[in-house]
Amino acid sequence: MDFLLTPGTIVRHPNQPDWGLGRIQAVDGDRIAVNFEEAGRQIIRPRYVVLEIVEAAAGYE
Repeated sequence: MDFLLTPGTIVRHPNQPDWGLGRIQAVDGDRIAVNFEEAGRQIIRPRYVVLEIVEAAAGYE
C-alpha cells in the first residue's frame, strides 16, 4: 500500500486525530512530509506510524 503514499494523498494520523487531515507534500525514502490542518508540517516515519489514507492522489486510485 506504500505506493499510495504519494504527494497529494490525503491522510489521517491514527494516533493524533486532533491534527485533522493532512496532505502528503513529499516522500523521501523512509520519511513522509505531511501538512496537517491543525499541526502544520510533520515528518512521519511509516516504519512507526501507519497513516490512514482518506483520499488517494489523482491518477493513483
